[in-house]
Amino acid sequence: MADFILEIGIEEMPARFVPRLGEDIEKIFRSLLADKMIGFEDVKTYATPRRLSVAVSGMAEAQDRVEEEVSGPPVSIAYDGDGNPTKACEGFAKSQGIAMEDIYTLKTDKGEYLAARKAVGGADTLEILPGLCVEAISSLSFPKKMKWGSLDFHFGRPLRWLLCLFGDKVVEFELAGMKSGRLTYGHRVMGPGPFEVSEATAYLDVVHDKCSVVISPQERADYVREQGDKLAADLGGAVVWKEGLLDEVSNLVELPRPIIGNYDESFLELPAEVLLTSMESHQKCFGIQKEEGKLLPYFLCTLNLEPKDYDLVRKGWEKVLRARLEDARFFWAKDLATDFQVWLDKLENVVFLGPLGSMGDKSRRIEKLASKIAAIAEPDLQTEMARAGRLAKADLVSEMVNEFDSLQGKMGGIYAQKRGEDEVVCKAIYEHYLPAGIDTPVPSTIGGAIVSMADKADTLVGCFGLNKIPTGANDTYALRRAALGIIRILLEYGLQIDIKKLFEMAWDAYSKDIKWKLSKSEALAKLEEFIAHRLRAYFTGQGFETRVVDAVLGAGFADISSLKDRIEALSQFSKQDDFEQAVLTFKRAANIIRKQGTEKGLTLTGGFEVEGLVEAQEKALAEKLDESAERFEELWKRGDFASLLGVLGELRPFVDDFFDNVMVICDNEALKLNRLNLLKALVSRLSRLADFNALQV
Repeated sequence: MADFILEIGIEEMPARFVPRLGEDIEKIFRSLLADKMIGFEDVKTYATPRRLSVAVSGMAEAQDRVEEEVSGPPVSIAYDGDGNPTKACEGFAKSQGIAMEDIYTLKTDKGEYLAARKAVGGADTLEILPGLCVEAISSLSFPKKMKWGSLDFHFGRPLRWLLCLFGDKVVEFELAGMKSGRLTYGHRVMGPGPFEVSEATAYLDVVHDKCSVVISPQERADYVREQGDKLAADLGGAVVWKEGLLDEVSNLVELPRPIIGNYDESFLELPAEVLLTSMESHQKCFGIQKEEGKLLPYFLCTLNLEPKDYDLVRKGWEKVLRARLEDARFFWAKDLATDFQVWLDKLENVVFLGPLGSMGDKSRRIEKLASKIAAIAEPDLQTEMARAGRLAKADLVSEMVNEFDSLQGKMGGIYAQKRGEDEVVCKAIYEHYLPAGIDTPVPSTIGGAIVSMADKADTLVGCFGLNKIPTGANDTYALRRAALGIIRILLEYGLQIDIKKLFEMAWDAYSKDIKWKLSKSEALAKLEEFIAHRLRAYFTGQGFETRVVDAVLGAGFADISSLKDRIEALSQFSKQDDFEQAVLTFKRAANIIRKQGTEKGLTLTGGFEVEGLVEAQEKALAEKLDESAERFEELWKRGDFASLLGVLGELRPFVDDFFDNVMVICDNEALKLNRLNLLKALVSRLSRLADFNALQV
């Protein structure tokens, strides 16, 4: 066994590419080594903006050697009438590299075929690695690829060197006009190189000691965090860490060196959101705050070298940030001098989406819809929610949001507060874009939740009415995110709002003059199906079985707030020993109702007469249904779905006895109808909990 190292030298790669590259090439190498039957102990990958490395420890020096059976042509065409081999037989032997006497007959369900056993593998690893490395590098994917020079090769950024060693031997291959070797290059300033690597095991030491490169992304991030915390503590503060920004910063550098800069205290008059956005978005810096959360006039930035004069470099960073903050202060002052009505008037000239009108139209629709949602969720806030909905989009035409678009909503809430709007209105405006993704929280206030749902429902209904429905990976208007946002809000707040009614109200808020591509019923039906898919993805993503989720969704999801409780209850019920038999029993009842009722056009009400029943078993089932009806409804009102499924468990023995002893489809039409209505009463109760036909057992 020997260690292996592959280093792909590249021009500076965008930070967002780096983490995925390390993950992808590890998966690729593990898969290729397994396919080539080359044993190994472990695969580790390292990524920086200028290099991607794969280190394999304990790699076998030869392929595993195994014997496998290969089948050939049918015996019927392998020999002629005299029993001599045909060209088909000879070709099979030649293609497999075996002697004629090693061929035998294999009997299968489809007939007799030629077969042979042959040994595969056993080749030297050093002979296989060149092709494997080329395949691995070529298999890497990027959000965007580029080509350079006259080469017919595409990659995320131009390749600059290739180092590849197996033990102390060079793995020789050529790619993109470059030959692999044992030379690596270091940090552009602190250790440019080139440096020779004598063997694979020496690679990490060379990179660290001579190249001045911290090759592990995690080590770089940990170093920035550790040093940043120390520097901030010396100032009596703490770093405002953002994990996404920390990942980005650690993938922008090869030799991280955090330093503290400062800015004039007068800039602290600006909202913290503005200061942090200026630092984070434009300068890739972190703010420093006191324990109580108030910002200090300092920032943490990360250099990619060890400068000779830290003060000189620090002044450069401070100068650039100061210019940004001066712009922000100008925007702040100008916005504070502007009345909300001016912005609302400007919204009339901002297009929302083609035929759907302006952002002014949208804000009036949100005003109406937010008030209607509040009437259901929080009646005391109807007036405030209408006001918040009307002002929610005003900051889109403000100077600050024009410069820092990530502050939309937040600045609207801050400006509303400055103008003396009610606190609940300000908070609702501030939070109404939440959740902005699966990793972001829902609004912290009911007001924010209401306006957020109104905004998202308006967008969903409008786009579906125009038939702008997401297909595949294409989701131009982020409708999946909007749908998931509404789902999460309803679930996390436990709001008992009929989602179908929500979308109907959103549709009705639109002008009657809109030229829709789909009718109201068609658009809302497609939107309902879309929501069902989002719910399915959401709950299966949380670990629930697909069949359980599908069964509960099949029973309806108008009240999303209770959906999770129903799924959890059915999930627990599905773990019981007699679950599958119970499902088969209930499915049998549902199938009879479908075939004898729905498909034959027979109207079944679920109303039955105990006196009209004949057999003891059907009377017992009827009495059990009557006896448990009130308890079922009480449990339903309380949302105790686990106990409801327990009630179904109590019914099952009676249902089994019914099917074992009663002929539902009998000659007596009145008796048959009574029995069908008895089963209809049972099925109606079942279908409120789950669609048992969707449960595959």
